[in-house]
Parts: sequence; C-alpha cells; structure tokens
Amino acid sequence: MTSADKWTPDHLMDPATRAIHLEQRRAQLLPIVDDLRRLAREMEAELKEMESIEGDFPGQAMLRAWRVGKPLFKAADDIDQALVDLVSFNARYQKAYEELPVNREEKRRRKALAKAGQPEAIESGPTGTVPAQKQEFGDVFDGLKRGA
Repeated sequence: MTSADKWTPDHLMDPATRAIHLEQRRAQLLPIVDDLRRLAREMEAELKEMESIEGDFPGQAMLRAWRVGKPLFKAADDIDQALVDLVSFNARYQKAYEELPVNREEKRRRKALAKAGQPEAIESGPTGTVPAQKQEFGDVFDGLKRGA
C-alpha cells in the first residue's frame, strides 16, 4: 500500500469519508473475528477431547484446555472491541466537533432572543440596608444559638 492509499486524519474530518472508513474497517475486521471465534471453538473442542496427561489431578485436563484456548477467544474479543472503539470515536467526534459548535450557536441565539424580549432588570437598593425579616415563629427560637 502506498502512502497515497493510506487513511489520514484529514480524511476522518469529513463525515462521509469517516463513514466510509468505518465501513471498510468493519468489512476487514468482522471476517477476522468470525474466523478467530470459529478457530477458538474448534481448538477448545480438540483440547477438551485430549486425554489427561499422566499425573494430572481430576479436572486438570479440562482446566488446561480452557487456559490454553482462552487467548484465541480473547483475540477475537479484542478485535471486536476495536470495532466498537471505532464506532465510539465516530460518535464522539461528531458530537464534540460537528454538533457542539452548532449547538452553542443555537443556544447563543436563543439567549439573545430571550434577552431582547425581557425588560431591564430591576436594580436593588443600597447594599447597606438589611431587609426586614419576617418573624414566623415569634420568640420561640430566640434562645437558640446559630449552628446548634
């Protein structure tokens, strides 16, 4: 593959080419995942059918088969997770770099419209004056200290 054929970050900036990239990767990786899972199941079956080795404890052959075959299943899961991560990247990029500026501009526009329709805010009185407090309980709580 030449350098002209490789994907670059510039390609991933455009939604259409990013979708093409995702579909190409999916088409490449899904057959690999299927093949690895098939191979892992067959290998696990072969390993389970093998007889125990002399000196094994009961169940040790089954445990050995599981332990030896597990990396094949993990490899398939890791490649499958790579596909999930690509989809996640696509969604995060779209939300953070394509939708966020539009949403912020929309919010700014709505805020400006709302502010234009409202009358001026009422100014408060001098800050040195204390507003009259309403005594709803009378003198019942006068003896209590604050914070108690």
